[in-house]
Amino acid sequence: MKFGVIVFPGANCDHDCYHALKHVHKQDVEFIWHKESSLKQFDVIVLPGGFSYGDYLRTGAIARFSPVMNAVCDFANHSGIVLGICNGFQILCESGLLPGALMRNNNLRFVCEFVNLRVENAESNFSNQCDRGEVLNIPVAHAEGLYYADASTLSELEADGQVLFRYCDASGDITAAANPNGSLKNIAGIMNKQGNVMGMMPHPDRSYESVLRSADGAKIFDSVINLLQ
Repeated sequence: MKFGVIVFPGANCDHDCYHALKHVHKQDVEFIWHKESSLKQFDVIVLPGGFSYGDYLRTGAIARFSPVMNAVCDFANHSGIVLGICNGFQILCESGLLPGALMRNNNLRFVCEFVNLRVENAESNFSNQCDRGEVLNIPVAHAEGLYYADASTLSELEADGQVLFRYCDASGDITAAANPNGSLKNIAGIMNKQGNVMGMMPHPDRSYESVLRSADGAKIFDSVINLLQ
């Protein structure tokens, strides 16, 4: 299995993803510069967190037009597995590979802290090593993480099991106090209808070893690896 981690100008979590996959999960990984036009040699593509193009205009708005995104869209449309983390989630929404949008946090501040996530769907390509209702402890670091979609889209996401993770308290209860950014319905991560593209604002790439306080993020990577083994 071969992973590709895309490097956009301004990305700052590409090495985190590379290290987690290469040195902890023992996978074959390569960096992909944003000007590449082919992804045929990869099984999984990761869009990492950071501040692509300085987050000018709005998060992900310029990265969406990077040459590599044509290849990412083609890869995804042919059932390739794509994982977007934080800024990567924002880029996937801007590119139309995921529904909805990420907006400014409701407190208008950058949030950097560990949060709790409740697993809503444990049968997806990205969560099959979790249990439904399990609470994961994973950090966030963003200023524009408020997930927004219209009522019709939210209903479809719920009905089709596309909501994978929600912000919750330590007991798994979905509360406003546990929501770090004001995301509608406490949504922290979703996938597309086909189940091969996922975006999440929390960082599994910063929580895959106990030395990082939590190793819960490893379950996200393990789920994808388990799928393709």
